[in-house]
Amino acid sequence: MNMYLFLYDLMQFCGHSWIFTNMIIRFMTFGKGFVMRLCQLLSVLEILHILIGIDKSRLLPRFLQITERIIVLFVVINSQEEVQGKYVVCVLFFLWNLLDVIRYTYNMLARVGIYYLPLTWLNFSLCIPLYPLSVLAKGFAICVSLPYFESFGTYSIKLPFPFTFSIYFPYVLKMYLLVLFAGMCFIIQNLISERTAHLGTGNIKNKRS
Repeated sequence: MNMYLFLYDLMQFCGHSWIFTNMIIRFMTFGKGFVMRLCQLLSVLEILHILIGIDKSRLLPRFLQITERIIVLFVVINSQEEVQGKYVVCVLFFLWNLLDVIRYTYNMLARVGIYYLPLTWLNFSLCIPLYPLSVLAKGFAICVSLPYFESFGTYSIKLPFPFTFSIYFPYVLKMYLLVLFAGMCFIIQNLISERTAHLGTGNIKNKRS
């Protein structure tokens, strides 16, 4: 199973590195391509890894992080072409891929028992300030998308008589913003506890030995 997880982390690392490099080369105008969507869809496997016990990460924080990305990428950004060219989307993709390149590099090396202290520090420290920034970018991307959802009626549903029931999707997105920021507080607490667990003095000494 360690070999499978190593190969999974390697594939995600290559995908996110490719996206990250392209975004820099093209002045962060890249991101709506096949590789971005593929990497985010494959990340759903991480929930399965936790459920079957081959990954020891906590389920709920990882589930929240993955669903946040899936919803924002596929429901908000991918469905509105006008939003895809906004700078906030480029910033969001930049943050995602910066964090993922570090995380999958750390995971790959950890699978084979290699712990490089600066990389360990980056993996468990950089996410604490950058994750809230990514949530702010997600929230801003949702706010930017609202006028387009209102104009085009995307995902809004109005059932005919006699049901007289409708779902106005911009309201759904506004409610999701509250869930997004509430989830952020929970995930930040989890990130801080993970950092303490992995970067405590005793743990660092054990990994060095």
